[in-house]
This record gives sequence, structure tokens and C-alpha cells, in this order.
Amino acid sequence: MRILIIKTSSLGDVIHALPVIAYLHRAFPAVELGWVVEAPFSDLLSGNPLLTRLHLINTRAWRKSPLSDRTRQEVSTLWRELRGGGYDLLLDLQGNLKSGIIGLLTGINRRIGFPRQLLQEPLNRFCTTEKALYSLEDNHASLRCLSIAAVAAGLPYRDEEPVSDIAVGEADRQQAEAVLRGVGSGKRLLFHCGTTWQTKFWTVDGWSRLGTQVCRTFPGSTILLTYGSDIEQEMACQVASCIEGNTRLVERLPLKTLAALMKQVDLVAGGDTGPVHLAAAVGTPTVSLYRSSDGSESGPRGSQHVIVQSPLSCTRCFRTSCSQDDECRASITVEAMFAGIERLLRADGAVGLTS
Repeated sequence: MRILIIKTSSLGDVIHALPVIAYLHRAFPAVELGWVVEAPFSDLLSGNPLLTRLHLINTRAWRKSPLSDRTRQEVSTLWRELRGGGYDLLLDLQGNLKSGIIGLLTGINRRIGFPRQLLQEPLNRFCTTEKALYSLEDNHASLRCLSIAAVAAGLPYRDEEPVSDIAVGEADRQQAEAVLRGVGSGKRLLFHCGTTWQTKFWTVDGWSRLGTQVCRTFPGSTILLTYGSDIEQEMACQVASCIEGNTRLVERLPLKTLAALMKQVDLVAGGDTGPVHLAAAVGTPTVSLYRSSDGSESGPRGSQHVIVQSPLSCTRCFRTSCSQDDECRASITVEAMFAGIERLLRADGAVGLTS
């Protein structure tokens, strides 16, 4: 059987869909899988031995130059690839109009997608031939993707530990080892303090106190700090300078090198941000905080991940700015974050949701 998956973006959303790969191979051991993805996120999938083929799209560039020779050539190549792929089944894990149109253009007769309640764009419902059943039990993004695969595979998926990975090369492993050169043999934790929305940030004081507590409780530990922008770099520098213990600021790394680094640390802590999801995808325990977003819906899923959700009644507001931002940040306590870290580092049993 040949199955085509459409999940084009973004970083976190593609990562949430990764467990579908292992699930389909469990259901159909001889399956051949193709995946349609935006080129900027292809590193999440390239080199994966369980994927047969990647089909890259670059819609941002295509929209900028829709009539250029390059756009016409790339679109024509994609169309020929999808039409000639011999696919028996399509899983639309994106649920918007773009993915729906791509699905129609493939010519695949059986196309499974989201029920109308979960669609990003309602017109997508006219582009699929079957819909997954809507269930409140599928409250996580990863479960929603698996629910589509389950229409074809029929295997249980809700109580299974999510299985995923990101393939890295030897050069990426060596670069990650270079970052860790000289780091002691104690616990290695990676803090990613930055994120996209202001309403997802924590505080310099919170991260600094958390790092200090980790270093005091686990002597010999090292806190690695990563960042993705100039603003995040400034915050990471402030946190590093305030932690009473071993710290190391990590320069920006390519995605696969960052994945290789995360495979070599004991735990990753951060907000609702791509690097936390990346850590979860490679099997590294995480502790993550959620204020305006919903950790139960988009946070790392599984027994080795701890979600710290703001206890305020207005949490999960999905606002990018708020007059109560300071109060909301303060509602995430060092004690709650450290409790999650300590439980995971001591590996003393099951973990779950912390408020």
C-alpha cells in the first residue's frame, strides 16, 4: 500500500503529526509513505527511514512570483510527482483549503480528512471523501492527526505512547558534541526562554531562579541556553548571567543540529515553542509552560513530559497581548516548574498536568 500524507506546516504542527508515521507502519508493515511539506520544514522529515518520499512545496515563493518560470516548473514537477506516485490513499492532516486543493490535484480517489468541527478552513470538507469521527477524547493535536489515520488503519491510538523521531546525520552529531565539549558529567538541561507571542513568555527572574535551583539540587549540572532571535538572545544572556551555577549560551544552530543536541541532553524546558516540540519529537523529556495557549491541546504528549498551565481563570485565551500580562506571567511559579523538572530527572514515576 502507498499512502500520501499532507501536513505542510508549521514546525510544531508537523511535529505533532510525526506519530502517524510509526502508527501506519504498525498497521501496514509494508506501507510506502509519501509526505507533502513546505520546504522550510523539510528537515523535520528528511532522512526518516520510514518515509519513502518527500514532496516539497514552497507556497510563499510561489505566491510572490506566480507567473515566473521557476514557479511554473516547480508546480508542474509537483503535479507530475503526485499524479505518478501510485498512491492508494491520502491523509489530509492540515485541513485547510491549500491542502484540500493539493489533495484534489493528486487524483487519489480515497481522501480522508478532519470532520467539519476541526477544519482550519470549512471549504476543505468538499475536498475529502471520508472524515474522521469527531470525539472530545481527541483533545490533542497529535490525537486528531492519528484519528484520521485510524479511519484507514483501525488500530487503537489514544492510549499509546506517541512514537516519533527526527533523523540527524553524523555532521550534526559532531557539531552537537562540539557544543557540549567541556561540559561536566552532571545533568545537562536546555532552557529555551523565548517564544513567538509575548503572552507565551515567562520572566528573566523566573528562568534565573529555576536554573539556580536546578544547579543547587543537582550539583554539577549545566544549563544550556538557546535562542532564535535577537530579542531571545538578549533574554538568554540575562538569564545566563543571573543563574548561580554552570551555564552555556548556545549559538543558533540548524534544525537538525539542534535536534542532535537535544538528543544528548537530559531535559528541555521552555514555553509553547518549536524547540520544546522538537525535543519531544526526539524523545527527550520536557517541562513546558502555557499561559495564553492550551498545553493539553498543543503541549508535548506522553509520560515523560510535564505541562505547567497558568491557574488563572482566563488562561488559554489565545490572545497575543493582554493588560494582565504581568499577572499571568507571575502565575507560573518557579516551584511548579522545578517540581516537574525534579520528577523527570529523578524518574520517580508517571508525570502529568501541573497547574
